[in-house]
Amino acid sequence: MPYTVAEIARHVVGEVVGDGTLVLQRFAPADRAQAGDLTFAENDLFFARAEQSAASAILVDGPVKSQKTLIRVPSARIAFAKVLPLFFPEPKYEPGIHPSAVVAPTAQVDATAHVGPQCTVSDGAVIGARSVLLASVFVGSQSVLGEDVLLFPNVTLYARSILGNRVRIHAGTVIGSDGFGYVQDGGMHRKVPQIGNVIIRDDVEIGAGVTVDRGALGATVIGKGTKIDNLVQIAHNVNIGEHCLVVAQAGIAGSTRLGNYVVLAGQVGLAGHLKLGNRVTVAAQSGVMSNIPDGEKWFGYPAQPDRVMKRQMIALQQLPELLKRVTELEKKLGLGERAAEDAPPPPVK
Repeated sequence: MPYTVAEIARHVVGEVVGDGTLVLQRFAPADRAQAGDLTFAENDLFFARAEQSAASAILVDGPVKSQKTLIRVPSARIAFAKVLPLFFPEPKYEPGIHPSAVVAPTAQVDATAHVGPQCTVSDGAVIGARSVLLASVFVGSQSVLGEDVLLFPNVTLYARSILGNRVRIHAGTVIGSDGFGYVQDGGMHRKVPQIGNVIIRDDVEIGAGVTVDRGALGATVIGKGTKIDNLVQIAHNVNIGEHCLVVAQAGIAGSTRLGNYVVLAGQVGLAGHLKLGNRVTVAAQSGVMSNIPDGEKWFGYPAQPDRVMKRQMIALQQLPELLKRVTELEKKLGLGERAAEDAPPPPVK
């Protein structure tokens, strides 16, 4: 759908520099933009490309000048995120239940919800207004979905899972599977029943292939606005705060608690029963074995505060030169030959 520059500027709360009546047909990156396209530039390099492109208008956030029409905003990246849905709206799903879906008589499905082919909605489950279940979604008994929930194909919700409003869960993710709980009993691993559930607050998005285990007794909780990437493992009784970011292949062991605005980069591992404070950042491939106070940045294995790890890394870089100097000093002092004389003979083969 086409929009004028002025309409887009109002949508992103921006300022028009140039022709506000110009009609824009599409949004495109600078290297593929054509006449009638809008593009964006969040730095000087992007702006140079946009200037040289065939795009008719540019989203910018700096005091730049151009022969093209500009929409000046506080943040080009944020405006970019706001504009894309205008030109690329999400699919609309018609209300109703597909004939191949299986819906239990005691389930409650809002009249505005969409239940796709081969879905299962179990006893006592509740599906909220405008929620969408795409093909082969399984909703366990007594589960509750809020409004505007979107479950992509093959998502599985075990019994008593609770999802807030505007939750998005991508294909193949499992919510509420058994926590990994066993106790040694007479030389065998006896399973500890996992009788809790999972609670996912409003505006959470969970990627594909994620597993969130239910609590052993209470709930595993994902806080409001948190975003979880693909292939993440969240163990039983974990509590993740609000607006956290958990990047791909991270793993969080049982009963660990994260504060608000925590960032776990790719392949981070957290041991169990830890507490990470608010606004903590853990760098990629780090292994966290201890609590982290508010606002700190940690990395490494085992992870330590960034200032400590940086000193260690600098020291390691200097180690070859230090060893060389030590060897030279030993030679000058005759310690090298003596050390060789005192060394034990090699083993006889």
